[in-house]
Amino acid sequence: MGAYNDGPGWSDARRIRDGVEKQWHNGQFGIIFLYWFSQLMSIKVEMEVTGLISSLLLMGLFPLHPTSVKFEELVKILILHRKYESMWTTIQKMKKQQLSLSCDTLYFIFEEYGKNGLIDQAVEVFNKSTNLCCKQTLSIYNSLLFALCKVKMFYRAYALIRRMIRKGEVPDKRTYTVLVNGWCSSRKMKEAQDFLEDMSKKGFNLPVRGRDLLIEGLLNTGYLESAKKMVRRMTKEGFVPDITTFNSLVETICKTEEIYFCIDMYHSVCKLGLCPDINTYKILIPAASKVCRIDEAFRLLNNSIEQGYKPFPSLYAHIIKGLCRKGQFDDAFSFFGEMKIKGHAPNRLVYTMLITMCGRGGRFVETTNYLVEMTELGLAPISRCFDMVTDGLKNCGKHDLDKRIEQLEVSLRCV
Repeated sequence: MGAYNDGPGWSDARRIRDGVEKQWHNGQFGIIFLYWFSQLMSIKVEMEVTGLISSLLLMGLFPLHPTSVKFEELVKILILHRKYESMWTTIQKMKKQQLSLSCDTLYFIFEEYGKNGLIDQAVEVFNKSTNLCCKQTLSIYNSLLFALCKVKMFYRAYALIRRMIRKGEVPDKRTYTVLVNGWCSSRKMKEAQDFLEDMSKKGFNLPVRGRDLLIEGLLNTGYLESAKKMVRRMTKEGFVPDITTFNSLVETICKTEEIYFCIDMYHSVCKLGLCPDINTYKILIPAASKVCRIDEAFRLLNNSIEQGYKPFPSLYAHIIKGLCRKGQFDDAFSFFGEMKIKGHAPNRLVYTMLITMCGRGGRFVETTNYLVEMTELGLAPISRCFDMVTDGLKNCGKHDLDKRIEQLEVSLRCV
């Protein structure tokens, strides 16, 4: 690939260059080459990327079998490392090869320009997008909208939406979400509300209700307390959020350990007519079990069964674990037996968890039974489970059982 002067980082550059060359000779261009190339971008050496590309081109190494996919991956790597001149050089090479840039890659360019505050460049690309064989569709408008919101040019963004409408494009959920998220991130709630009301007055049917968009905007931009206040105000007025919005809110709040608030809110919105889906239960049942509100977890599980959902391991396992934590092993065993009949069959993770919890609680005979049951179902226990069971049986004087478990472990290893 030609000789380069020594200097800081050049040994790394040569190592990567040699890796690139090796993969070329092995005919493995694709992802492997791009991996090596992306590594080169992060090395702080005084070498222009264009120089490397030129060397590859002169040697006939780049690309061996030119395709749009290969070029586009290279374009994405270059813009991610802010090598804009090299990126446009690569795009020009594509055009000479009569290969067109996909619209998805163009969207990516817009958004990266926006993230780096280069809005003028993003607008310039937008204006010449038709020259790059990409029509100014709704998706391309949304990508430019994202770039404008990243640099907080909200009124320019709103003007872009008006232009988009004049061109006959109808805003979709992403259009509203991008602008609302941008305003919410700057605490401009009034502007966001005015925008949604204005669009509604113009006869555009919002993909979700305006309040839900505002709540999601607050959640997406980290303003959890403001989102909670809005939901409280909605429920007091007799309104309920969209189920997707509610699930997003509950999931975010549960991560902050405010599980009691989530459970209370769940009951409030259900009284107002909200119909939970399986994702609601997947969030709330583990959360309730984690804080040992087992009665509440059972109530939620029963509600899901009444709605027609069959319990699956990742739901009922959390309840079993919560019962074990509280020392209610007999209740845990009884519930586990019931779930084997009424729910989906327990998997390896559920058995491992139950064996671990029983071992910690000193219930080694039951642990042994579940270990054997697990193997009979064709689920291979991890070695830690065997160690826990055998050590526990020895300590409580159950030497016959201990020998049987050791023999079982040996027989499984032989298989």
